[in-house]
Amino acid sequence: MGRGAQRWDGDRYQQRFDELARSGVDVHGEVDFVLALRPSTVLDAGCGTGRVARELARRRVEVTGVDTDPSMIATARRLAPELEWIVADLTDPALDLGRRFDVVVMAGNVPLFTPPGTEAALVATCARHLGHGGRLVAGFQLDRGYGLDRYDEDCRAAGLVPEGRWATWSGERFEDGGEYAVSTHRPSPADRHD
Repeated sequence: MGRGAQRWDGDRYQQRFDELARSGVDVHGEVDFVLALRPSTVLDAGCGTGRVARELARRRVEVTGVDTDPSMIATARRLAPELEWIVADLTDPALDLGRRFDVVVMAGNVPLFTPPGTEAALVATCARHLGHGGRLVAGFQLDRGYGLDRYDEDCRAAGLVPEGRWATWSGERFEDGGEYAVSTHRPSPADRHD
């Protein structure tokens, strides 16, 4: 994830999701949401330990995971060495992965883990990696200093237009004043990335 100077222990982070899954909690809501968009390729932007990417791959989607934290990527590589994992800063305006994706997904509050003031750069980098007809999908808490007005403005500045918004990854209707939002944006017809 775009975590700035903060460093994480990838194995401990993954353990939390493993325990939730063992207790019967569905930890793949993001994957189900993304699959409804019918992508062939997905960039898991701020992939952490690769929970979302691994499940997408299990369901036969070609996926690449990117995170700035080496410990997170080390855990992801250990759990799924066959997948492409990249240590990179998604807020770096020069970052170019050399390809485009059907969906770029930011699951797990990714914009909130970037250093303050770098959210627009994160969105712009994600937008540059969308293919024709692609979708940027992001889900994050709205009570932590980066809200939907700023996110939508950052998307607009990156050449994206809003497509849909939900309150959860399972598709509940979003209402103003909610604490969480899942948003989809797509390239503006005037700013297509081919």
